[in-house]
Amino acid sequence: MDTLPTLDHAHLAATVPLDRIDVSDPALFRDDVWMPYFARLRRDAPIHYTADSRFGPFWSITRYKDIMQAELAHKTLSSASSLGGITIRDRPKDLELPMFIAMDPPRHDEQRKVVQPIVAPANLARFEGLIRERVIRILEGLPRGETFNWVQHVSIELTVQMLATLFDFPFEDRHKLSFWSDCATADINAGGFIDSEEKREAVFAECAGYFMRLWQERAQKEPRPDLISMLVHGESTKQMPPREFLGNLLLLIVGGNDTTRNSISGGLLFLNRNPDEYRKLRENPALIETMVPEIIRYQTPLSHMRRSAIADTEIGGQVIPAGDKVVMWYISGNRDEEAIEEPDRFIIDRKRARQHLSFGFGIHRCVGNRLAELQLRILWEEILRRFPVIEVMGEPKRVYSAFIHGITELPVRIPA
Repeated sequence: MDTLPTLDHAHLAATVPLDRIDVSDPALFRDDVWMPYFARLRRDAPIHYTADSRFGPFWSITRYKDIMQAELAHKTLSSASSLGGITIRDRPKDLELPMFIAMDPPRHDEQRKVVQPIVAPANLARFEGLIRERVIRILEGLPRGETFNWVQHVSIELTVQMLATLFDFPFEDRHKLSFWSDCATADINAGGFIDSEEKREAVFAECAGYFMRLWQERAQKEPRPDLISMLVHGESTKQMPPREFLGNLLLLIVGGNDTTRNSISGGLLFLNRNPDEYRKLRENPALIETMVPEIIRYQTPLSHMRRSAIADTEIGGQVIPAGDKVVMWYISGNRDEEAIEEPDRFIIDRKRARQHLSFGFGIHRCVGNRLAELQLRILWEEILRRFPVIEVMGEPKRVYSAFIHGITELPVRIPA
C-alpha cells in the first residue's frame, strides 16, 4: 500500500478494496495517517484478513469488544515465542527470544509472579519521593526561552532513571538501557542503526554480557528488592537458560521504557493541540488524575499485540483457523466509537478514563501499569507548579514501526 504523506489517506482508506488494506505498514504510523484505515476496518471488516504483507498473512482484530474476547482466549490464542511471540514480526527460528509475556500458562504465571512485587503498592509508595526528586531536578535543568527536544531531555531521561532504579543498574550507564530498548524494537527497514538481525544480535550480546555480570554479583548476595535479584533468586527463574534471561530482561526494559516515554511525549503534544484542555488543566490541576489514563489511551504506546491460533477460534463471528497469526490492534480498539464516547477527541476529564486497551487485558495485562501512571502523574504535578505553559514548536518525528507507537523528537520551548 502506497503511504506517501501527500496522499489523501481519508479518501484512499474509504475507496481501496478491503483485501488491499494492510494496516501493518510501518509508514502509516511514522506518517500518522493510520486512523482512517482502522476506522474503515472497524466498520466494514472488524476481523480482517491480510493475505500479503511484509510480515506474512495475518488477521486483524480492530474493535474493542473483539480484542477483549481475543485477550481472554489464551487457551486457543497462544503467546508462545516458539510460535512467533507477541509481535507481528516473526523472529528467525534460530533467534527465538523466550520471555514471560511470550509464554502461556503455567510458565507465564510462574515467571510473572517473580517480578510482580517490584510494583506492589508498598514499593510504589517507596518510589514516589524518589521519582518526584528526579522530576524536579530534570525540570529545573531545562533551558528557558530556547527550543529543545522534549523526548531527549525529559521523556527518555525520566524513564531511564526509573529503569536504573528498578534493576539497581549502575546509574552512570543508564543510557545503555534506552539504547538496548530501541535496538530490541527497531524495524530493520527504518534506516536507523539496526539495519540487520546480525547487528541486533551483536547489541543483544553486549546487553546479555553486562547483565550476566550483575546476575553473578546478585547471586552471591541476599535477595534484594530489584528486578535482577528477583530473577536470580526466583524459584521459576533462577535456572533460566541465557537466551530466556536475555528475553526477560529485554521485556522488562522495553516495558519500563516505551509505555512511559511515549506517553510523556504524547501528553505534551496533545495538550498543545487541544489548548482548551490545557487551559482546563491549568485551572484545575486535580484533573491530572483522569488526564493520565487519557494520555495513555490517546497515545497507545504499543500499537498491537499478536497471538498464534493453536486451535480454530471464533472471534466476533469469524472463525480463525489453527496456525494463523492474529493481531489485536490496541490502537484501533482505543478509537472504537462503540466502546468509547468521542474516541478521537482528547478529553482530560473523560468519564471512565481507565477504560482503554493500552495495557492489554487478561493474564498478560501490563505488570507496570500503575508505575507508568505514577510517573506521569508526578511529572504533570511538577510541570504545573513551574510552567504556565510549555509550547510545542514544530511537528513531532515518529517511530517507523507497526509495534512501538512512539515519538523520537518533539521540539518545545519554555517561555523565558
